[in-house]
Amino acid sequence: MSDLKHSPLHDRHVALGAKLADFGGWEMPIEYPGGGVVAEHTAVRERVGLFDVSHLGKATVAGAGAADFVNACFTNDLRRIGPGQAQYTMCCDERGGVVDDLIQYLRADDDVFLIPNAANTAEVCRRLVAAAPAGIEVVDRHGEYAVLAVQGPRSDEVLDALGLPTGHDYMQFREALWAGPDGEVPVIVCRTGYTGERGYELVPRWADAGALWDALVAAMAPWDGLPCGLGARDTLRTEMGYPLHGQDLSLDITPVQARAGWAVGWKKDAFWGREALLAERAAGPARLARGLVVTGRGIPRAHCAVTRDGEVIGEVTSGTFSPTRKQGIALALLAPELADGDEVVIDVRGRGVAATVTKPPFVQVQVRED
Repeated sequence: MSDLKHSPLHDRHVALGAKLADFGGWEMPIEYPGGGVVAEHTAVRERVGLFDVSHLGKATVAGAGAADFVNACFTNDLRRIGPGQAQYTMCCDERGGVVDDLIQYLRADDDVFLIPNAANTAEVCRRLVAAAPAGIEVVDRHGEYAVLAVQGPRSDEVLDALGLPTGHDYMQFREALWAGPDGEVPVIVCRTGYTGERGYELVPRWADAGALWDALVAAMAPWDGLPCGLGARDTLRTEMGYPLHGQDLSLDITPVQARAGWAVGWKKDAFWGREALLAERAAGPARLARGLVVTGRGIPRAHCAVTRDGEVIGEVTSGTFSPTRKQGIALALLAPELADGDEVVIDVRGRGVAATVTKPPFVQVQVRED
């Protein structure tokens, strides 16, 4: 793993005995000793958990008209939000395939902060740089900032203990100063996350991440909070039906197929892939994303075939064991005629496992609650 990149918290993960693995070219914690994925998942659902997601990309688009430029590139409509708000969006190619899905922070009309996925950051920035007009500067800041996610019902108490802002609306952010051990440091605090629970994502400078992590770990202790790896992040996001790029979204899986049309500004004059996506939406996609709840015994995984009456009707894109429901769940691309409640069979290692088509999320939603 010598060629893998490391987050600024790598030494802390090693000291905690984390199981590390390659994630988008970064050596990141998958789980920690003392219960692993299930314990960490449960901590987030019931109390609070802390994730290092510094492998996520960071980039800035700045200059007169920066917001309008970004709006003409990505799918969602930045005009729906104002400064201090964040928005989920997608970067598509001319065929409508998803190059990446990302979060865009609107700081001002001339300043947009982006958080793409780790493996796709360079390509997103390349496309933006190639399209940027004079006066618009696109900068890849992947190694300048860290990202820490505090997720769970007790997340407000943890941030309150550090004097960081809490209570702002979902998908809003505040730019704050944290009184760290070596003086005040800037931190962006956004009310968002990838777990379905109330929570925040903190964006400090790379050099300040260690001290902030240590303070958050200490502040979680009264609530029995846990450091959490990307294994629990995956089970939590799958329970919510949140897509993972490379599995549920890709160059071959469009926003229309993924049922992510809510993140497309269909009335905008321009965005990358617009014509292809409008045509696909008008014609009707050949496959659609659905949820599957396993009623038999088995854990579905990506690429498992899904059949009905002996005929293949699709395949699993993400599958896991749900610690909350204590049964297998999956996201799948299925023939569009399938409906909620239909019974199907998943081929799990050559064994047919019964499942029911359903609409995610698979658990009660907490993320937007005040």
